[in-house]
Amino acid sequence: MFVGEFILVHQYKNNGYNIVMDVNSGSIHVVDDLVYDMIDILSREDVYKRIRHTAGENDTGIASYDEISDIFNEKISGYTEDKVREAYNEICELIKEDILFSEDTYEDIVIDFKKRKTFVKALCLHISHDCNLSCKYCFAQEGEYHQNKRELMSYETGKRALDYLIENSGSRRNLEVDFFGGEPLMNFEVVRRLVEYGRSIENKYDKNLRFTLTTNGVLLNDEILDFANKEMSNLVLSIDGRKEIHDRMRPFRGGQGSYDAIVDKFKKAAESRNQMNYYVRGTFTRHNLDFPKDVMHLADLGFEQISIEPVVAPPEADYSIRKEDVPYILEQYDVLAKELLKRREEGKPVNFFHFMIDLEGGPCVIKRLSGCGSGTEYLSVTPSGELYPCHQFVGNEEFRLGDVWNGIQNTAVRDEFKLCNVYAKEKCRDCFARFYCSGGCAANAYNFSGDINGAYETGCQLQRKRTEVAIMMKAAMAGGINEENTSDDVTDVDDI
Repeated sequence: MFVGEFILVHQYKNNGYNIVMDVNSGSIHVVDDLVYDMIDILSREDVYKRIRHTAGENDTGIASYDEISDIFNEKISGYTEDKVREAYNEICELIKEDILFSEDTYEDIVIDFKKRKTFVKALCLHISHDCNLSCKYCFAQEGEYHQNKRELMSYETGKRALDYLIENSGSRRNLEVDFFGGEPLMNFEVVRRLVEYGRSIENKYDKNLRFTLTTNGVLLNDEILDFANKEMSNLVLSIDGRKEIHDRMRPFRGGQGSYDAIVDKFKKAAESRNQMNYYVRGTFTRHNLDFPKDVMHLADLGFEQISIEPVVAPPEADYSIRKEDVPYILEQYDVLAKELLKRREEGKPVNFFHFMIDLEGGPCVIKRLSGCGSGTEYLSVTPSGELYPCHQFVGNEEFRLGDVWNGIQNTAVRDEFKLCNVYAKEKCRDCFARFYCSGGCAANAYNFSGDINGAYETGCQLQRKRTEVAIMMKAAMAGGINEENTSDDVTDVDDI
């Protein structure tokens, strides 16, 4: 890896592939052994400065092979000089195209983030601060969110929240509304009425409302499913995987497991949506570090859209992920990737949320720098109409922004979130995954470091691994270099 003031290149080997990431341009190169080793040599800051600042006969600003051949003579053996020269010239072409050793052109963009006008594009409506399960890892405390009371959102409050969204959305046409909890189906009649109201005002304001429902499935029935299939752009179905894993962490309040009560409903929901526009979402803990088995269990049940995410919990919790668990988890991501590739080859593809990565378009520059938009573009609304930066901050009065009647009054916190970006986070500045995670979760950073611009180190380690594995899978699906690395060419996969 070369880390300079403006340049960052990351190299790694995974599943037989030699992968080179040019972080600033977003270009990904799958290369043979010779090119991989040469880039590693050139990535040394002193060597790279030599090839860029040597005064050669060419006018490209890059030293010719003859001018720096001594570098390779000392460090590379087993290849003919013609091969080494050819490989160097290929690397020079990538440099000229600004897709290798490219400079960072983004940092200046963030300077005026605090001044930029932001518009709300998404609301997380806490339609219910109550739940019919007692999940052990629940950050929402069975829906109470540290507020020591259970309550349901009224139709009037929800209606005002939708009006607030439209009033503060500026020129944005596509707006998102997530019905969240607790368990939102405990307040389904209000969900139904709010969707009806939203649809009644879309044309008037030239907006397109996309609704999402997140549910544990206990109350899901045919009537609700029919409604969801008509009105919900996405369904998030909470299930942790194998029955014994799910029942251990997601029991009813009486302690009995909930797996049998929901699994067939979820299978029906997935099929009714043609295996699209939903995902089953689970959490793995220290009790199931072999979480690929849970992913495969869900895949064997017929689910094709799957997310199993690591628990984020206080260190004292018996189920929390500990520092010593991380190496094993990293290995498990490799295990999972190979199994998913195998299933794809067999004609049984499964989309795993954390391995889904867009190397062609991806998010705009602002999103790459600032992430989910919590506290600015994305807000959570409590049953009483209070506004918070996101669902994980609800109940922490320090982060209460205002309410849907009076708008954002705590502008200091809003401005703090405006400035939350990868350049404000010291640990992100030289991280190769920074433009893929956009600095990670602000709530996790705050909970583990006391600062939304801090870092949750365990989460960072897992994110870096997931990024590497996701890119490897893209290379594998694109053909890339074969597993024996016999190709002499550089293969770019950034246009996959």
